[in-house]
Amino acid sequence: MTPLLPAERLGEVLGVPQLFIKDEGRNPTGSHKDRFSTVAVSMARGQGGRVLATASSGNAGASLAAYAAKSGLGCVVATFAGAAGPMLSQIHAYGASVIPMADKSDRWKLLEKAADRLGWFVTSPYQHPVVGSHPLGIEGYKTIAYEIAEQADGHLPDWCVLPVCYGDALAGVAAGFHDLHRRGTIARVPRLVAAEVHGSLSKALENGFDRIEEQEPSFETIALSIGTTRSTYQAVKALRDTGGHAVCVSNEKLIRMQKALAAREGLFVELASVAPLVAIQDLRDRQIIAPGDRVVAVVTATGLKDLDISANPTATPAPFESVEAAWQWATGRHGAEPAAA
Repeated sequence: MTPLLPAERLGEVLGVPQLFIKDEGRNPTGSHKDRFSTVAVSMARGQGGRVLATASSGNAGASLAAYAAKSGLGCVVATFAGAAGPMLSQIHAYGASVIPMADKSDRWKLLEKAADRLGWFVTSPYQHPVVGSHPLGIEGYKTIAYEIAEQADGHLPDWCVLPVCYGDALAGVAAGFHDLHRRGTIARVPRLVAAEVHGSLSKALENGFDRIEEQEPSFETIALSIGTTRSTYQAVKALRDTGGHAVCVSNEKLIRMQKALAAREGLFVELASVAPLVAIQDLRDRQIIAPGDRVVAVVTATGLKDLDISANPTATPAPFESVEAAWQWATGRHGAEPAAA
């Protein structure tokens, strides 16, 4: 039950007064991946699994490592050069074995071999074409939809926007809303939006493709958690089934939006997690989202996850040599003393 927070100040800037933020950074390891891990690890343990494994740039690995530790199971995280340092530190702290691969694609070959020969319970994709992570774990993401419907107090959102890599959470949230609709708990299913980086879902929707095509990256993204060049059929199906959209996001807009969210709403989230807000701004600018629409942005992780990427060391001034020097700097930024009565 992570909070669903009104974001009026940022919503005013974006032209969406009824903007709400589902803050998944409040989960135990700081990301939405805990909803996946708690189910996947429970299933692995129930099936007699001894070692859990995942290919992860950070959040999924940290989450799986924590739940494996709680369950007394071994955990291996295959990662790659350039993964965010704070997330790797978190994975190590939980006692997992971290295997960095020089070639990112070799992670899957390693996990496939371990699944076949050693019987490891692999929760992430490890074969082409990608069809998403372990389907039992994806069931855990349904609870995001359940909570949004409960917290909306009868005012279901028109739109629900998520950052998307392979579409695990997107597919889970769609399934959750469809569950509620079939039961008659909600009258309709919100339209879903995928905030992505390199545009594989956008292309599939535009061209009516079922097969998701590999995209040639035009830049190196700082949103490591969603940096795939090829998403999945489950993701495009979730968008089609709900009349949704996919929106590409750039590094510059992510940085600006991360600062705007923190300064206006007091929420500091991972760079990939502000992608939904960038997508909302794009859809509002194109008048696809109407000013009266109720919109939920699912921000998936805390900003402490990728501080080594997002931190700006020049933002803090050099130490002041005197109180007077500090006073001059502070009043220059925040205004002079109020006049005496």
